[in-house]
Amino acid sequence: MSFAFAAADAEALPLYLLGPRDLPTWTEGQTDAVRAWVGASRFSGALGSALMIPGLDGIPQMALAGYGTAAQRARQRFPLAGAVPHLAPGTYRLAGDLPADRIPTEALGWLLSGYGFSRYRDQTPKVPSLVAPDGIDAERIEALAQAEALTRDLINTPASDMGPAALEAAARDLAQTFGAEIAVTAGDDLLRDNFPMIHAVGRASVDAPRLIDMRWGGDGPTLTLVGKGVCFDTGGLNIKPGASMGLMKKDMGGSANVLGLARMIMALDLPLRLRVLIPAVENSISASSFRPQDILTSRKGLTVEINNTDAEGRLVLADALALADEDPPDLLISMATLTGAARVAVGPDLAPYFTDDDDLSAALEQGGRRMADPVWRLPFWEPYETMIEPGIADLDNSPSGGFAGAITAALFLRRFVTQSQRYAHFDIYGWQPSAAPGRSKGGLGQGPRAIFDALPGLLNL
Repeated sequence: MSFAFAAADAEALPLYLLGPRDLPTWTEGQTDAVRAWVGASRFSGALGSALMIPGLDGIPQMALAGYGTAAQRARQRFPLAGAVPHLAPGTYRLAGDLPADRIPTEALGWLLSGYGFSRYRDQTPKVPSLVAPDGIDAERIEALAQAEALTRDLINTPASDMGPAALEAAARDLAQTFGAEIAVTAGDDLLRDNFPMIHAVGRASVDAPRLIDMRWGGDGPTLTLVGKGVCFDTGGLNIKPGASMGLMKKDMGGSANVLGLARMIMALDLPLRLRVLIPAVENSISASSFRPQDILTSRKGLTVEINNTDAEGRLVLADALALADEDPPDLLISMATLTGAARVAVGPDLAPYFTDDDDLSAALEQGGRRMADPVWRLPFWEPYETMIEPGIADLDNSPSGGFAGAITAALFLRRFVTQSQRYAHFDIYGWQPSAAPGRSKGGLGQGPRAIFDALPGLLNL
């Protein structure tokens, strides 16, 4: 999977995107033979359909892709991608009229249609090639697709091959590719260097917990990304039932997403200074597991009462956020597959986020719309602060009652960000439950494209 466009001078068939309302006007301008073929094929412009049109010699001379109605397109992230699997092998060039603001998204969806997780069995789809449409930034679209593929691969890899050490190796590979610096604090060195909650969560695993710290760029504004790297979550001593544990290989989805975003930034050489922090652990069960009612002291000095060992993600993020906040960046973003409450609130398709900054929120919303990466703001609702204050310690990692779980988790994390002026936290799902155009079933990037699109305006790049 190269996730690249065909050469600009490649021999390519014209491909027309036509909805039911466009089709009659288009066919009027065609030859009798073409009109007859379209009519006999009963092509109607239905979303996701495709039709190859032969010349007099029987060789395809053009193709049509059904583009549906505006209402149908609103229900899909990448409308054109639905037709791509139905096209004959070959190379295509978009023809006809298509709104300029939709072309980059449709080109990205085409490239992402070529993704298949093939580490253990070849599942690469047989997708035809596309010549980069006129007027788009082909390098940018290719970089977005390659970053998304990295994110999906990391999430899709099971914990047997994607534990903390393997996640570190993936980060090192990325750093080497783009000339970034990387430092890792692992095992008992976490206690020496004052990352006690990362150590507590991960100490029961034979794969040592670690904090991955990657830096890139020498000039410009500063951006720090913090991604939850819980490579598998049993729930700890509050063990999950089997049904809830089935997808826990994706509990490192926050780290996969920040690494994908980092790849975009470095591949396109954005003029900024980037830092990526990933607390990588496995929440296992052994004699050394941390326990309910334990009280942990965080890097920031705040004490935390453990009322559920299955609420471990916020603990490892807290130590990493405290480190990030000691050298406050111009923009700080954390990403995590953190709470089921966020899924209940917005489902698997939206990336909910929290911020106190209205300008940051507006930029993220606009970026999400432009980049087919929808995001949705949830509140840091301060009246709920008392819910995370147990009395016996400064903070409770899992308030009782079951209400507002995503909000209380976000409020918990915000307690560890006191110096950074601009902060957003994403509570993502990182998983596509069933295949959709441009989105195979499995691991998924949620939020990175919206963030990437917002960066120039937010950081004056």
